[in-house]
Amino acid sequence: MLSITNLTHIYANGTRALDDVSLEIPRGMFGLLGPNGAGKSTLMRTIATLQSPSSGSIKFGELDVIKEPEMLRRTLGYLPQDFGVYPRVSAYDMLDHMAILKGISSGKERKDTVETLLNQVNLWNVRKKAIAGFSGGMRQRFGIAQALIGNPQLIIVDEPTAGLDPEERNRFLNLLAEIGENVVIILSTHIVEDVADLCPRMAVLAGGRIQLEGAPQDLIGSLKGRVWRTAIEKAELEDYRQRYEVISTRLFAGRTLIHVLSDTSPGAAFEPVSGNLEDVYFSTLSASRRVPAAA
Repeated sequence: MLSITNLTHIYANGTRALDDVSLEIPRGMFGLLGPNGAGKSTLMRTIATLQSPSSGSIKFGELDVIKEPEMLRRTLGYLPQDFGVYPRVSAYDMLDHMAILKGISSGKERKDTVETLLNQVNLWNVRKKAIAGFSGGMRQRFGIAQALIGNPQLIIVDEPTAGLDPEERNRFLNLLAEIGENVVIILSTHIVEDVADLCPRMAVLAGGRIQLEGAPQDLIGSLKGRVWRTAIEKAELEDYRQRYEVISTRLFAGRTLIHVLSDTSPGAAFEPVSGNLEDVYFSTLSASRRVPAAA
């Protein structure tokens, strides 16, 4: 169990990136959703001990992460949004080098580790290829391989499917799901489908604060009978925003399709729709924008 309590981080320029964040994250996949600039990467970097918070605490089991960062790093796997490698080095040699840095000094143990991981992420056939020649999906799978060195019990992946094509995205998410059966994995993303497909529990972070937390199906259930849809002309959108709680808009067949949140029918032009996790996400962001920021 990863326990985050009253975590706040204020940068030197005064930006409050995290504002009293508290979360309990159990074993398995945990989704952290939020728009760009929500504070997700700051939270991931703080958990990964790459920066210290202004206040608050983080515990992984009995381990005090802030007081004993080196102890956490021994059991941490981290795939940041952008991770650097030597592009002209082969996948095998790079993973072998990273295993040495992780403290695997035995040649046989290192060989077994590298070969097992390359097979696990389906990169064995390209193990001698320079990483510079990898596709985006192959680079992400290599990133997961390096994060798995040393059998970590906590794995953090930050925006892992951004820029991947649908086939590579599915392959990568399947790999995460397999790994997530026995360890704590935090999936930080702004892609709602990634969380809907994989995570038994999730939270929405916006403006540096946790706006919503729970099981995706429970959160979707809370919108039952409250989401309504209609198609309007683009020029009408601002008027509808003034009259209704518009949570999302989408162009469809030359018109603007809007979803509105309402406990009763907004009118004859609207039809009820089954809420989904996207509606949960957009309604949460809409509500967070209406709440004034703390002084």
